[in-house]
Amino acid sequence: MRHPFPVFFLLISFFSEAQIQPDQVTIARDEWGVPHIFAKTDPEVAYGLAWAHSEDDFKTIQQTALAGKGMLGRHLGKGGAPIDYVVGLLKTKETAEEKLHTLSPEFKALAQGYIDGLNAYAKTHPEEVLVKNSFPLAMNDYLSSILLSLSVISGADDVLSSILNGTIDKSTAPKGSNAFAIAPWKTEDGSAFLNINSHQPLEGPVAWYEAHLHSENGWNMLGGLFPGGCVIFHGTNENLGWAHTVNHQDKIDVYKLETKGRKYRFDGEWKNLEKKRIKLNVKLGFLTLPIGKRAYWSVYGPTLKTNNGFYSIRMGANQDVRGIEQWYRMNKASNFTEFYKAMEMVAIPGFNTVYADKNDTIFYVSNGKIPIRKEGYDWQGLLPGNTSETLWTDYHPLKDLPQYLNPKSGYLFNTNNTVFHASGAEDNLDPKSIDPTMGYPLKDNNRSTRFVELIEQYKKLNYEDFKRIKYDAQYPSKFHFPVYINALESMSPADYPEIQNELEMIQKWDRKAEVSSQEATFFAYFLYAINERFEKNDILTKGQIAEVFKSVKTQMIADFGSTQVQLGDVQKLVRGSKEFPLWGLPDVLRAMYTTPYENGKRKGIAGESYIQLVRYKKGELPKIESVINYGASNHPESLHYADQAPLFIDLKLKPMTLDKATVLETAERVYSPR
Repeated sequence: MRHPFPVFFLLISFFSEAQIQPDQVTIARDEWGVPHIFAKTDPEVAYGLAWAHSEDDFKTIQQTALAGKGMLGRHLGKGGAPIDYVVGLLKTKETAEEKLHTLSPEFKALAQGYIDGLNAYAKTHPEEVLVKNSFPLAMNDYLSSILLSLSVISGADDVLSSILNGTIDKSTAPKGSNAFAIAPWKTEDGSAFLNINSHQPLEGPVAWYEAHLHSENGWNMLGGLFPGGCVIFHGTNENLGWAHTVNHQDKIDVYKLETKGRKYRFDGEWKNLEKKRIKLNVKLGFLTLPIGKRAYWSVYGPTLKTNNGFYSIRMGANQDVRGIEQWYRMNKASNFTEFYKAMEMVAIPGFNTVYADKNDTIFYVSNGKIPIRKEGYDWQGLLPGNTSETLWTDYHPLKDLPQYLNPKSGYLFNTNNTVFHASGAEDNLDPKSIDPTMGYPLKDNNRSTRFVELIEQYKKLNYEDFKRIKYDAQYPSKFHFPVYINALESMSPADYPEIQNELEMIQKWDRKAEVSSQEATFFAYFLYAINERFEKNDILTKGQIAEVFKSVKTQMIADFGSTQVQLGDVQKLVRGSKEFPLWGLPDVLRAMYTTPYENGKRKGIAGESYIQLVRYKKGELPKIESVINYGASNHPESLHYADQAPLFIDLKLKPMTLDKATVLETAERVYSPR
């Protein structure tokens, strides 16, 4: 692709390399292998982060970068080709190039420092490079990968798949995270508490990596990021912190085009569909074969041809490259005013953001790049693609989005539930106060219901109370699953002799998903069975529940010889050759999602992962504890491949600090990238 500003790119590269001297970058590894990066400037810190993260997981970082370059098919073969096609369809490379000028010089220098760090690592470790000629990375490649990631996180892949499958379903797969902020007037010691507790995959391109980034230019941030991230995505600095959870307002619109041949009708005129053949290079054995697949675009955006006609999608996530810069601005905010100004960029396309600081402020906004839409259309359904009335061009400013500041109740929370239930009853927003075309959902879930049951027990909390709530693994008094199963509670076991014992067991269960619970095991297999057989919003009859119970009983007896098996015996945290008994079930606060493993057992694949708990008090550095599900390294031979897993399983946390002197004094290893 031709760059319109080749001299500009060369100058950025030249000055970035001239400024960054690896010997001026310090990487300090603590006893858990977590990297603490110290340097004078932000670009130098980003360089060190790229190097340190590459040491720990260069393979996954490369997969993210290859996707942005449209080269994943060269590595993964047929499995990577669809992603390469989506890169072409969403025009992430073109948008990265067109919107580069919207990034500040300060952030471009930081991003270039990160890119230079990746390129330097690849040059020094050629044996680790997955695809020949995939390095060096350029700025356009990096921004393309960010646009792709934000589009996928916003649900683009799910919507595209549903269109091709003929379902046109805009809902996305269930995702879970928890975020709680407790104000100083709600705590016994006058500290603000923050729970940063995203439920992510335990490994892969959107699994957390913990790092501490510290420059002499006001950047001192500890938290989690994904492979390829050049800043912290959520965590804490010296003054404030925030936690993200996935939100589900209406971020993507789907349009049915009125077509005639390769033309579509728009405002009474017939327009030509833009078309292009996307070149895919797919690895097949020892060969890489070029394959072409046609893509289309209308005035609305990316367009798919199906047996039912042409459909276009439109969203904000693939139209703004500044999302990663917004995170950078949030990283460097020193107070709520600066943080709110960073949020006003509204460049991050989604995520609930729950905030706390040392100055007695708690805050929550259900953030999103949400279009300003014309009333009178079903924006959450299939839209007519023949009129400019459905072609939006602007986005709601931050002030329009649902948000809370210092509620009287003294707490804010989100568990992927409705934004209209985020605090005490007297503080919650009225759904009628928000533009309905934004499509904010109204439902609660098990975690939100259980959190309220717990928080309402306390007039004031101490830190141990806070941790007990965070680590709670009990379902609420009434179930709130996407498939309605509450008829289970009124079933008479005597009416179902074949499953009488199992019904009695579940009805008497304390609803705790602990490793010693036999009831939790049966209920886990019951949940996975109903999720396979039924759709969300289905209301199950007693007869349907009984049939699922019978099938689960048959399965468990075949696999384990009994329906009375402890959860920890069949549900495992697996890392290499190590197995740990694993607590948690879907949609408890201490959540865990599993997949079939071996001999009928299941292993954790998503849920509790990176956890950071923070306490803020005026005049002090925050007190920080954290843990990650496995360890800092993705190399099996590393001491830090699974060293945090025992802590994670035992519900323990490790102390962390933002104090440079303490880090350097206690570090296991201090070195520079080379």
